[in-house]
Amino acid sequence: MRVTAVRGLTPDLVCPVWRTLPWRALAAAGTLGLLVAATPLVTGGEPAPWQTLLLLRGIALIGALGLAFLLDDPARHLTAPLPTPRPVRQALRVALVAPIAALWWTTVLLLTPSASRPPVGEVTLEAVAVGVLALAAAALAVRLTDEARPGPFVAAALLLTAVLAPLLAPEGWALFAQADDPRWPAAHDRWAVLAVGVAVVGALCGPEPLGRGARRIRGAGAPV
Repeated sequence: MRVTAVRGLTPDLVCPVWRTLPWRALAAAGTLGLLVAATPLVTGGEPAPWQTLLLLRGIALIGALGLAFLLDDPARHLTAPLPTPRPVRQALRVALVAPIAALWWTTVLLLTPSASRPPVGEVTLEAVAVGVLALAAAALAVRLTDEARPGPFVAAALLLTAVLAPLLAPEGWALFAQADDPRWPAAHDRWAVLAVGVAVVGALCGPEPLGRGARRIRGAGAPV
C-alpha cells in the first residue's frame, strides 16, 4: 500500500520540488565555476598540466559547495507527514539537478585547455566524489538537526575539509596525486571507494528518525 502511494505521489511532487530547489546557490556556484574554467581561454594563457588539474579540482569544489544547499527545504517541517518518504523526496531533488550538473561539468572540461587537460575519467571521478560528499554531508545535517536550511553550515564544513584534507591525509593515500605520478591509478581507486562510501552514508541518513515524523504529525494536527 505504501509503495503504491509513493509511486502515485512522486510525479505530483516534481513541480513543487522543482520550485523549492535552491536555484540561487546552484546558479552562483555554476556561474563561478564556469568563469574560473574560462580564465585560461580569456587570458590566452597556457597552463601547465598540474595547474589545469588544480583548476579543475577547485572548480569541482565550487560545484560541491553549491550542492551542499541542495537538500535545503523551507517547507521541511510541513512535508514530514506526507506519505512519500523523505528519501524519495531527496532522491527526486538529486535526479532533477543531476543532468544540469553533468552538462555543467562537461562545459567546464571543454573550456579547459585540451593540451594540459588531465585524464577526463579520473578527474570526473574526483568531482563526483566531492559532489557526493557534499550531498551526504547535507543528508547527515538534515538527519541530525531540525534545520530547514543547513546548507551554509554544510558548505562551511566542506570548505574546511577541503583545506585540511591535503594536509592531514596520510602520505600513502596520495588522493591528490598528479597525472604523471605513478600513484595516480591507486589514488583514483581510493576516490572510487570514497564516493561509494559517502553515498552509502548519505542513503542511510535519508529516512526520517523514528519518532520525529510522528511528533510533527501530531504537531500538524494540533489545533492552533
